[in-house]
Amino acid sequence: MDYEFREKANFQEYFQKSHNMVRKAVKEFISKEVLPNIEEWEEAGEFPKEIYKKASDVGILGIGFPEDLGGTPGDIFFQIAVIEELMRSGSGGFAASLGSLNIALPPILKVGTKEQKEKFIKPVLSGEKIAALAITEPSGGSDVANIQTTAVREKDHYIVNGSKTFITSGCRADQITCAVRTGGPGAHGISLLVIESKTPGYSVSDKLKKTGWWASDTAQIFFDNCKVPVGNLIGEENQGFYGIMANFQSERLQLCVMANMTAALALEEALKYAKQREAFGKKLTGFQVTRHKLVDMATLVEASREFTYRVAAKIDAGIDQIKEISMAKNFACNISDKVTYDAVQIFGGYGFMRGYLVERLYRDNRILSIGGGTSEIMKEIISRFM
Repeated sequence: MDYEFREKANFQEYFQKSHNMVRKAVKEFISKEVLPNIEEWEEAGEFPKEIYKKASDVGILGIGFPEDLGGTPGDIFFQIAVIEELMRSGSGGFAASLGSLNIALPPILKVGTKEQKEKFIKPVLSGEKIAALAITEPSGGSDVANIQTTAVREKDHYIVNGSKTFITSGCRADQITCAVRTGGPGAHGISLLVIESKTPGYSVSDKLKKTGWWASDTAQIFFDNCKVPVGNLIGEENQGFYGIMANFQSERLQLCVMANMTAALALEEALKYAKQREAFGKKLTGFQVTRHKLVDMATLVEASREFTYRVAAKIDAGIDQIKEISMAKNFACNISDKVTYDAVQIFGGYGFMRGYLVERLYRDNRILSIGGGTSEIMKEIISRFM
């Protein structure tokens, strides 16, 4: 295993020709289908559902999934390339919502039955259905082991009661991979159920109004005696917590990539602006303080991106990276915090104005150190390995 990792991470480029072909396809998709409309979608708080089908048609949704389910298998850097190019839409909300399947489907792929994979994965990869992950509750936040939503078995169904909140793609998801309590208190009483939105007793709030990620429809979901077939149980009953924890590692890697791209885009915008903007008779880049600020921003972005790639390569080689991915997430989010702040500072008053990309990046950035486990939770995880 160590040799496999060394071959991949030390002696080869992370991205090969095949990765770059995927990157090019996503870039063309973003340029043609997204960038001309993203401002409108941000204001609307969502993007058209047909974008899922268009994304599927060019192979974006299926990257990393088995071919027999409509996907395109590949290593972890295919998915990273996709996320990086989706983020070039300039909208973290768009990237998060289109990519919500990447946190909703992995538990089904990992421990689901053949029938469950056919029913719950195939239609999502084809763009016909939208999938979301539903873990967080109004009273729980990061305390996953204290989930209160109950699923009581009655013959061949579970009766589900409770609610979930801050659910990305929650307003229009056709199915959610949902954490429920099927057993006693604590982590050992949690299971995962796929709950379809057409289930009687399932209801959704209006779109939640957020500081950032505007193009992502985010919702609170309510369950009032929802009758869910036992056949929708993913894996074994009361073993769902372990699936959630494993899924978090993938989600945290995705958030690392999003943070690095948020910072990279902010840096690019700041650099372009500093080369054009004049103050006191010269370009902003004519001032040492500005040049050095840009150098520091660029150095931090490069270091964070390389750290993320390194951890990703180890994950792909099957090396446990629970501590390291938690470190990488905190580091990437801290860097993104600083770089987006500094980019706005370079823009001055314009950086505070709607219509400038750095303003949106600054807003969108704030959720990254909260989603997938807060910075404080990451530090608790890291401390257990020290």
